[in-house]
Amino acid sequence: MQRPRLVKVTLNIGVGAAGEKLENARLLLEKLTSGKAVMTKARDRNPTFKIKKGENIGAKITLRGAKAKETLKRLLETVDKRIRVESFDRQGNVAFGIKEYIEVPGMKYDPKIGMMGFDVCVTLAKPGARIAQRKLRPRRLGKSQRVSPDEAKEFMKQEFGVEVVYPEAKE
Repeated sequence: MQRPRLVKVTLNIGVGAAGEKLENARLLLEKLTSGKAVMTKARDRNPTFKIKKGENIGAKITLRGAKAKETLKRLLETVDKRIRVESFDRQGNVAFGIKEYIEVPGMKYDPKIGMMGFDVCVTLAKPGARIAQRKLRPRRLGKSQRVSPDEAKEFMKQEFGVEVVYPEAKE
């Protein structure tokens, strides 16, 4: 019950505006994972960037189970199985970015899509963590059932052979 496990992998592309670029982002995510991507909407309006509340501004896809594990292995090869220590948050989740999709093994350049990058977010949890999210009688999660950053680093090292990169000290 104390061993973390992979809950989901979320791939996200924030475009910032509706149109052809957003449609290309959706196509790219579907091509990467052979799943169905959903559009993300703006939470507030931002007149500086001409964004209205509720407008489609990005695309994301959530993967779970064996498909998530397989896709994550492919995406980690893109970053040479090296993740910076800043990529781990206090809840034990991991996030990293991929600058260009053509770096992913098995992906070829598509002139229709153009050059585009995306974010990868990995959610980890221990068995029993569902009690905090369930609708009926949710409970607080005990400290021992939360995934610490150190446990997340150890899990990523053991499961996927990831090397955690620490920043160099500046003198």
